Amino acid sequence: MSDIQEATNQLLDVNLHENQRFVPKTEESDTKDEFEHLHVTIGATVPTGFEQTAADEIKEKLGSSCKISKDRGKIYFDISVESLAQVHCLRSVDNLFVVVEEFKDFQFKKTKEEALKDFEDLAGKLPWSDPLKIWEINTCFKKKKTKHKKMNVNSSKQKIVNGQGDKLDERDDKGFIDNALDSHILDYYENPAIKEEISTLVGDDLASSKSENDEHSKAETEPQVLKFRVTCNRAGEKHCFTSNEAARDFGGAVQGLFKWKADMTNFDVEVLLNIHNNEMVVGIALTEESLHRRNITHFGPTTLRSTLAYGMLRLCAPQPTDIIVDPMCGTGAIPIEGATEWCNCYHIAGDNSPLAVKRAADNISSLLTKNQVKEGKHSWGLPIDAVQWDSCNLPLRTGSVDIIVTDMPFGKRMGSKKRNWNLYPACLREMSRVCRPGTGRAVLLTQDKKCFAKALSGMGHVWRKVHTVWVNIGGLHAAVYLLKRTPQAFVHCSEQDEQRGTPW
Repeated sequence: MSDIQEATNQLLDVNLHENQRFVPKTEESDTKDEFEHLHVTIGATVPTGFEQTAADEIKEKLGSSCKISKDRGKIYFDISVESLAQVHCLRSVDNLFVVVEEFKDFQFKKTKEEALKDFEDLAGKLPWSDPLKIWEINTCFKKKKTKHKKMNVNSSKQKIVNGQGDKLDERDDKGFIDNALDSHILDYYENPAIKEEISTLVGDDLASSKSENDEHSKAETEPQVLKFRVTCNRAGEKHCFTSNEAARDFGGAVQGLFKWKADMTNFDVEVLLNIHNNEMVVGIALTEESLHRRNITHFGPTTLRSTLAYGMLRLCAPQPTDIIVDPMCGTGAIPIEGATEWCNCYHIAGDNSPLAVKRAADNISSLLTKNQVKEGKHSWGLPIDAVQWDSCNLPLRTGSVDIIVTDMPFGKRMGSKKRNWNLYPACLREMSRVCRPGTGRAVLLTQDKKCFAKALSGMGHVWRKVHTVWVNIGGLHAAVYLLKRTPQAFVHCSEQDEQRGTPW
């Protein structure tokens, strides 16, 4: 069963009466009908420049049309509640939120006092009901998913125990984990990027059933007050207020409306106030951390986001049986994302640094372990290999590669601008050798645009630039270039010299 199907089934199994703080008390069948016909607008943040790529994925997987915001890096689309789990399985989005209200031309007052007073008055006028229902379902779904993961881990443990013919009591649980899991798995547990997995797979598993029952009984007897915070993201120069001031005054009105408790760190609900010039969107966050944190557990100095890696791969439209190579893979973010989403292709991750290759191999091992824990059975692996090589002298046959996707050195954290003047032409030439003439393509990310343009200008006979996507990488203005391999066969330098010296 695919991740999307599994997540959808879990969502539809959620008890919609688990939390009744916002849902009217009606008959169960009426409540289910009400939720099943619920339609809302979802907002998503995506890597800047890849808004259209994300819109194409949503159209393909959800059948929903997207509206790309003027505020770069944001898109909006309508869904029914049944598609909520599938939204969380999208590969191109970073964060999700449900839209409470969108104002295309909000008239902000000229003075700070009047503008902030408008924020206070706005809270009581917004249609909170449906978005809060979606937030409730989303929260229940995440709890259900966490419980499902825990059950899979316990099931896997029981299979191992039965295979050994031994019985382990609760006191031996910790020793069992220490002895049964190898160092790769322990690295996976200890990595801070997947803190949620740690609490699910280790902390929750070691907690006693008595503590869980006590907490459950306490939650039933004591009314729980939700904690919240307001986050304001503002862009534009004509506002007479700051982001903090808008969040403070709007948050005060929200607190008065729902009687929630303000908490800037340990919050249950995050209310979003996105302002771009005269456009304003009020929303409720559906993700606690970015969805790009899914593959990488061993980080390097320039680890690429998985969402950006997906966007780069999608640009070159991989086909079944394609051979896809990342000659400068670093931690392996691009080939690992490719092997996860395009498992009918073969992916090669290579780098000249042995440390980078080791990180890539460890990330592949961690992902395999994660898949095994998730599925509760042995994983058959991924169509990917990691190898150390020289990116200017690849150990690959001429014309044997269908797609090349890589993040080239910017010359800042890795390498130098001076070295790029020699590296870029050599890499482009070697890429043209291994890429199939006529059908091969390359997607290359770089911030050193001047150096890349110079190198590409001398390769017009083998590479043709098709498209450029401008992106923001950690505050750096970078570009993703889509290149098409021309039909001209690759000619070695020695052969070119011979042809030039041959008298006619």
